[in-house]
Amino acid sequence: MTLQPTAQRPPIAIGSLRARYNAVRKRTVTLSESLSEEDCCVQSMPDASPVKWHMAHTTWFFETFILERLESDFRPFDPAFRMLFNSYYNGIGEKHARAQRGLLTRPSFDEILAYRHYVDARIEKLLANDSLPSEWSMLIALGLQHEQQHQELILTDLKHLLSMNPLKPAYSNAPLASGVQAHALAWQTFEAGIVEIGHMCDGFCFDHETPRHRQFVEAFSLASRLVTNGEFVAFIEAGGYRNPALWLSEGWDWICTNRLSQPLYWQHSAAAGSSGWEEFTLHGMQPLDLQRPVTHLSFFEADAFARWAGARLPTEAEWEHAAAGVVDTAAGSLHPSASHAGSAAGLSQLFGACWQWTTSSYAPYPGYAIADGALGEYNGKFMSNQYVLRGSSCVTPGGHSRATYRNFFPATARWQFSGIRLAIS
Repeated sequence: MTLQPTAQRPPIAIGSLRARYNAVRKRTVTLSESLSEEDCCVQSMPDASPVKWHMAHTTWFFETFILERLESDFRPFDPAFRMLFNSYYNGIGEKHARAQRGLLTRPSFDEILAYRHYVDARIEKLLANDSLPSEWSMLIALGLQHEQQHQELILTDLKHLLSMNPLKPAYSNAPLASGVQAHALAWQTFEAGIVEIGHMCDGFCFDHETPRHRQFVEAFSLASRLVTNGEFVAFIEAGGYRNPALWLSEGWDWICTNRLSQPLYWQHSAAAGSSGWEEFTLHGMQPLDLQRPVTHLSFFEADAFARWAGARLPTEAEWEHAAAGVVDTAAGSLHPSASHAGSAAGLSQLFGACWQWTTSSYAPYPGYAIADGALGEYNGKFMSNQYVLRGSSCVTPGGHSRATYRNFFPATARWQFSGIRLAIS
């Protein structure tokens, strides 16, 4: 995750950056306010991290990449934190094992809050300087984008953790908003031609969104909304998880080995109503709403459903071309809502519901080069054995997504809010 050259970006107003810094940092703490210290320390699987670790790591980013480099009198809050809260930056030095982050009962949650206050005070001192070089103000902006990514991870990782508890506790005691009838699925058609994809450097972007480049796409159609729970129930009832003809070989081996027959967080229940299913949400267990988009699916499950439906998943170039000019106006929630209206482009749920799997492998754009230094490790070194997802989810922070944003996960990842948008040729 690196910045493009300063000349390609408009200068950042220090006043607005200061306000944004305070808002983003405050929201991270707010996400933890309803949790116990035990909630914040436990790790449910190697791919997830404790809330406390997320809060410390995002602070570590500002201390390590900004304060350590910029302050002439720099002193770390605690020298041990440099190793404890380093995620995967080999250029920085040693790292605590990812799968053992839940063993860090010390430092305490209060110490992590003190760490955040310490670093915030020093960053705010830098932001009080109206002559802060643009290179550093953009690096602070980068740190805030990085923290927003972790805000989303806090909620998805916590959901997985709470789902493992037999009590099925809710993160939020607020009632889940009433559902609506999903609009009938329609197809938006796009002509064949050369399209441009990638960021135009007129605002913030991560390095892997560039360079902007041309790509030819054949004529295609994109579904007007995401696949619903009801449509996925039909796939299950038709034997979708038992039909090897629908699955990629590796996907079939994976579901057989793990004995999978339904999306993550679904379970049968006699009390669930007509569908016979319940779904664990951040609001606790809920009867499965057949109108809401199906979520928490792996790439393999999304691909198998698309084959069963006589369709396919889009490429990332198709998705971005279709989404060009659409602005994310999603209000944000803790669970995706049904689609009841299309956008001006005829497509709904491009943002703010579920990340949408594509068939595109996570690879560099033509002309992409990994930046020098530790910050260059953020994206480029992960361009192997991952698939690209587009859009955003219901727990993506407001203002964080855009049409060029490239998310990426392995084909078996299910704990993120990932869903299906169909395409046909």
